[in-house]
Amino acid sequence: MSRKISITAVDRERLLKLINKEREFGTAKNKDYLKDLEHELNGADVVPSEGIPSNAITMNSKILLKDLETGEETIYTLVYPEDADLLEDKISILAPVGTAILGYREGDIIDWKVPGGVVRLKVEKLLYQPEASGDYDL
Repeated sequence: MSRKISITAVDRERLLKLINKEREFGTAKNKDYLKDLEHELNGADVVPSEGIPSNAITMNSKILLKDLETGEETIYTLVYPEDADLLEDKISILAPVGTAILGYREGDIIDWKVPGGVVRLKVEKLLYQPEASGDYDL
């Protein structure tokens, strides 16, 4: 993972707390994703909420992703674990795809590792980003 993501200081702090809590009380199946997420957070460009690029995926962002192999498009909202709801397409930051998309920007291609190989996703459009809308306290 050589990319450098931008993240708000608030999201970074909340996510690091979440990682520590998961390490202590969580299940073993999350361990690799937690390591990946922690690695990303430690190397991230931390900016104030007002300074985050308006095209970067932050927590509570709503994103249109396109699978480059199948052409299938899906809309997700990236949320904290307690708000995750697959029926509403709200995916947890601790879900593999959640960890994979954090910090990416519109137009970016994401190589998402899955058990069967790699899925290539394109961030087609950022439909909603809290910081760009002035919603700094979600």
